[in-house]
Amino acid sequence: MKALEQRILKEGKCLPGGTLKVDSFINQQMDPMLMESIAEEFSHIFSDSGINKILTIESGGIAPAIMTGWKMKVPVVFAKKSLPSTMENILSTTIFSFTKNREYEVYVSRDYLHEGDRVLFIDDFLANANAAKGIIDLIHQAGAELTGMGFLIEKAFQHGRGPLEKAGIRVESLAVIESLDGCRIRFQNE
Repeated sequence: MKALEQRILKEGKCLPGGTLKVDSFINQQMDPMLMESIAEEFSHIFSDSGINKILTIESGGIAPAIMTGWKMKVPVVFAKKSLPSTMENILSTTIFSFTKNREYEVYVSRDYLHEGDRVLFIDDFLANANAAKGIIDLIHQAGAELTGMGFLIEKAFQHGRGPLEKAGIRVESLAVIESLDGCRIRFQNE
């Protein structure tokens, strides 16, 4: 998606260790017009998947997931990184965070993720696929079906796509970064 790639080049900040900061338009301050374009793209890509629910993890995936849910007219559920005292019928899994360099639990209520649901996962980044693997676990625990995974930005050099596709999962990324070597952002097929 050219608009997203251009925004990454213009406002993205590369940090040592393979970290890309996009907090000025995706992670902290959000551009609603860009989110609408992202939602239109995901809605088009996954229009044939028969989904009835979108799942994401707080917080980077919430804005694109909600906009995509609005476009596709389906509810959006997000896995929480802390357990609310009011949550019941809990599903949980452990995920390792690349950016925080630690493990954390994520939680979803069975009240919102059901057996038979056809789920699309949307998130901001695909790197090592740790969050994606956790989401797969939650979906399996619920007895739901994963129809695909959509990512705004994929860091291809961290190889998260391979294990997902090997497991038969449809993976779609809107911007694929081949390298951040020397803190220079290079897209795949550039």
